[in-house]
Amino acid sequence: MLRPKIPVNDQPTGETIPLTGTALDHQPQPPTPAPTPVAPAASARPAVQLTPGSLALLVGGGTAAVLVVGAVLVSMLLAVAITAGSLAVTALVVRSLMNDHASGSKRF
Repeated sequence: MLRPKIPVNDQPTGETIPLTGTALDHQPQPPTPAPTPVAPAASARPAVQLTPGSLALLVGGGTAAVLVVGAVLVSMLLAVAITAGSLAVTALVVRSLMNDHASGSKRF
């Protein structure tokens, strides 16, 4: 009832080769056993030791990175706001010029 019909493939040579069998004709494979867990090998590198000086350096570097990224994002937002404002002023000027032109008044 719900068996899909496999279409016949048209080859570039024009020769039609019908497909035989369905996707369900294969024999099921026996399940493979699960791999046994292996204990991780001991690392040859020592663990990272943080001294108070290196910890302060990390905190200072992280703070500086956050401030720089924040300043860049704020400046991008400001650039978008300035562009939007100048575009709005330009639109008002163009609309005013078009209204004057449509009404027929001559100021020039």
